[in-house]
Amino acid sequence: MPADSVEDALVEIMVTEALKTSEIEGELLSAEDIRSSIRLNLGLPFAKHAVSDRYAECMALLMLSIRATYAEPLTKEMLFAWHRMIIQDNDFERAGMVGCWRTNKEAMQIVSGPIGRERVYFEAPPVERLDHEMDIFINWFNETQAKEGTAHDDALNDKGLSGPVRAAITHLYFESIHPFIDGNGRIGRALVEKALSQELRAPLLFSVSNIIQKRRKEYYNMLHLNSSESFDITQWICFFVELIFEAQRSSHEMIQFVLKKTHFWQTHAYHVTKRQEKALQRMFTEGPDGFEGGMSAQKYMNITGCSKATATRDLTDLLEKGSLRLLQGLGSATRYAIALER
Repeated sequence: MPADSVEDALVEIMVTEALKTSEIEGELLSAEDIRSSIRLNLGLPFAKHAVSDRYAECMALLMLSIRATYAEPLTKEMLFAWHRMIIQDNDFERAGMVGCWRTNKEAMQIVSGPIGRERVYFEAPPVERLDHEMDIFINWFNETQAKEGTAHDDALNDKGLSGPVRAAITHLYFESIHPFIDGNGRIGRALVEKALSQELRAPLLFSVSNIIQKRRKEYYNMLHLNSSESFDITQWICFFVELIFEAQRSSHEMIQFVLKKTHFWQTHAYHVTKRQEKALQRMFTEGPDGFEGGMSAQKYMNITGCSKATATRDLTDLLEKGSLRLLQGLGSATRYAIALER
């Protein structure tokens, strides 16, 4: 891939991971703010000079931190730093619950069901045991990392764990301790990325959270089932390794999309106006799936600030020149997609 295409692919994978790991927890962030923050911090072009969403900026910093430190041993300090990045809650900060293990004395329980017939899926260890439990977890994580000198293509590390199996156990193990007052899911998924990157000896090139979000209900059911009812976690490992495989396949589609995007601009850049280019760039930021429902004249007007007549004329021109393809409709219901090579 050309160098700029490699940069685009890496940034888009980080943006997807930041968006989806937050979306799993009910947080909806701006993809453009995350993208701009990542590009600014990496010194890459095409970044806004101001990011309006502090939370989006912090999630971008978390993605960059995971990638910059993937080979380093896991420490409490690293986990605390990640927690400070993702918890932007003034109440938690005033209560001294950011960047430290939880201190609330009441039981940390995951409960489901109607009032009066609740079911406790899972209860985390009490605060008095957190230091001890996390010391054991951190030692286990570091001891199971494949050591320098181990052949890159070895099926197992020196503790007998393949990378995907180690990542699956890491996530379940961490979530079972639930050491933080909030943010355990996001940090648990960050640890998955760290574990897999250590296996690959390079930062991860796919987003596991993207697939988890698509299978969110199944993910939570499996997580709760295997956290509480059995010490046999084979079912969880099989499920999680399947997620990792799906994530790799999705990443392959993203990389193909970036290559097609590069080829598109090589072919079409010479005949589009600045206004058309702005709209096309906005369409590309939606990734391989594109705009939901496609590009319409109204969306074009909102993006470029032009009149309806100009929007219709510009879109028709892009269609005639092969930059767009027709999706559906006539008149105001007409929708378009970028004409990428098949």
